[in-house]
Amino acid sequence: MVRIALPYHLRTLAQSGAEVQVAVEGTTTISSVLDALEKEYPMLRGTIRDHITHQRRPFLRFFACGEDLSLESMDLKLPDKIVSGEEPFLVIGAIAGG
Repeated sequence: MVRIALPYHLRTLAQSGAEVQVAVEGTTTISSVLDALEKEYPMLRGTIRDHITHQRRPFLRFFACGEDLSLESMDLKLPDKIVSGEEPFLVIGAIAGG
């Protein structure tokens, strides 16, 4: 089971706690984790990535084991600590302003 930490606004939408767990089939990539998350929590479809392009939405960032993976390929294989559930995959709401 992969652990996913969600920002407050997505937790509210998913009616979940700060962290959820999902089963990922096949290779554990950013895309496969998000596929499993959207399957388990269909109300999150389109909130983390675009419906058509499946690219990350602006103002959301992905982190794993202290590394920013936001600009990496969605097919990037995630670290073993994420796959084993030892560390959570983080979805973070970015802050912007001026």
